[in-house]
Amino acid sequence: MSYGDDATVRKILNSSGDTWAVVGLSNNTARAAYGVARVLQRAGKRIVPVHPKAETVLGEPGYASLAEVPFPVDVVDVFVNSALAGPVADQAVAKGAKAVWFQLGVIDEAAFARTRAAGLDMVMDRCPAIELPRL
Repeated sequence: MSYGDDATVRKILNSSGDTWAVVGLSNNTARAAYGVARVLQRAGKRIVPVHPKAETVLGEPGYASLAEVPFPVDVVDVFVNSALAGPVADQAVAKGAKAVWFQLGVIDEAAFARTRAAGLDMVMDRCPAIELPRL
């Protein structure tokens, strides 16, 4: 099942904005979030690490939660497991984000429906680092 067509993927990557909160991003370079955040940075996006440790990652200060980010966020890229992803999507709606992106393997159909119903673009079970060069 596909959650987000190519047109939505293209819109999020090209016109939803360049400030991407990466939820689950830490300084663990072995984690997918780190590699994807680096790809997003190279593509001209400003990454905002969101992780309980609130570490500075790839030169950007981190925040413990989306609510603590003191400026607008355009896209929320979610690297937490599916059981935790729904509340993050709800926080993205509350934060005023334009789009939510659930990474490969992160699936919550109810959160997808809620987020779309709130008017946000959403992609689920895809990876921007794969989609950027593909599109």
